[in-house]
Amino acid sequence: MKDTTQIGQPVIEARDLDLTFQTGDGPVLALKDVNLTINKGDFVSFIGPSGCGKTTFLRCIAALEHPTAGTLTVNGLTPDDARMRRAYGYVFQAAGLYPWRTIAGNVKLPLEIMGFSRAEQEERVRKVLELVELAGFGGKFPWQLSGGMQQRASIARALAFDADILLMDEPFGALDEIVRDRLNEEVLKLWARTGKTIGFVTHSIPEAVYLSTKIVVMSPRPGRITDVIDSPLPRERPLDIRDSRAFIEIAHRVREGLRAGHHDD
Repeated sequence: MKDTTQIGQPVIEARDLDLTFQTGDGPVLALKDVNLTINKGDFVSFIGPSGCGKTTFLRCIAALEHPTAGTLTVNGLTPDDARMRRAYGYVFQAAGLYPWRTIAGNVKLPLEIMGFSRAEQEERVRKVLELVELAGFGGKFPWQLSGGMQQRASIARALAFDADILLMDEPFGALDEIVRDRLNEEVLKLWARTGKTIGFVTHSIPEAVYLSTKIVVMSPRPGRITDVIDSPLPRERPLDIRDSRAFIEIAHRVREGLRAGHHDD
């Protein structure tokens, strides 16, 4: 499933992007002057305080929200056109699995909607369940799996149609630290095996630093980018890299960027 063609080429580009929500209490400026380039194969984490627009920006990429000013392209297309071409898979904060469907049935759902043949559905489900280390669990129902396993099933569902971009909205935020560490390791392995471009929303500084090739630090609302950090860490990262000087220095810069955003508010 790994595609190494054109590694480093821009796949997501935002220029002078604003988004204003119209509410009963008046307009709310959620994003302001966002400029960002995400290249093919990047693992980009978005971090900032609650309500700063991290998820809103991810939803703009997925055409679930629409900017009110500026431009945003995905693979050179508008987000709406990229969505029609199945350019991305989306993993939400909650696994969102249908309780009456088996794990295989949940993973298979987008393939059914897209009209894949039954044989192709079965083969793709088998491959992605192996990819997320859930082989043998396809016949189980969501309630029979732990929270971490349910979230891995959600990731498998997003991977089933093999989109080049994977958007993940704080998928591990509700899990305990031990499970979260394990899933962080597994996501890095999955990223290494597939070469996908990943956009990842998190509130955790250690998680952002551990996972990312690029960390986007955002300010309180209206969401602005206060810093973009290109990580010098190697792509293969054992958990104990978090004790290294380089890791601690990056985490310090992220923390300073978050503080600067508050001071500028």
